[in-house]
Amino acid sequence: MNALFSQELFIKAWNFASLAHKHQTLPGSEIPYINHIGNVAMEIIAAISASSVGLPDLSVQCALLHDVIEDTEVTYGQVKSEFGDEVALGVLSLTKKKDLPSKQAQMLDSINRIKQQPKEVWMVKLADRITNLQPPPHYWDKEKILKYQKEARLIFDTLGASHTNLSDRLNQKILDYQKYIE
Repeated sequence: MNALFSQELFIKAWNFASLAHKHQTLPGSEIPYINHIGNVAMEIIAAISASSVGLPDLSVQCALLHDVIEDTEVTYGQVKSEFGDEVALGVLSLTKKKDLPSKQAQMLDSINRIKQQPKEVWMVKLADRITNLQPPPHYWDKEKILKYQKEARLIFDTLGASHTNLSDRLNQKILDYQKYIE
């Protein structure tokens, strides 16, 4: 029986991400940020276990590395050197350009770049938002929560065709998130 993905590549990417995010915690908590990374990878692994995915290693590595360029000192060049062009381009597309004028512009730009990548990278964005649709931080107001839900719907509408199971999970999370708005 063939493995669904390479455990060696998983370990390499996990260790890289663990070191990159080692001093970070989830916003408003003491939980190490690497928990978020692991949750996104878990969503991807569950998805590739449920149905065939052409490039499972690409999805798993991008899931584990999806925030290293955006949220740490790691550069695109370092990711490319360690993991190759395809993974580095996937991670770069998942990275918001902070020099754009608004969060909405950053999200739209990132989604447009993700759409130019293989669908396995699209899957990571779905998994990331599934993971992020937890109870919102206590300091978010209703307007911020509503904007976040609308952003999730945009991700679903734009990238949902990449994987049925992830699409279904994201759609349910979006519906469940409504309770934080009412």
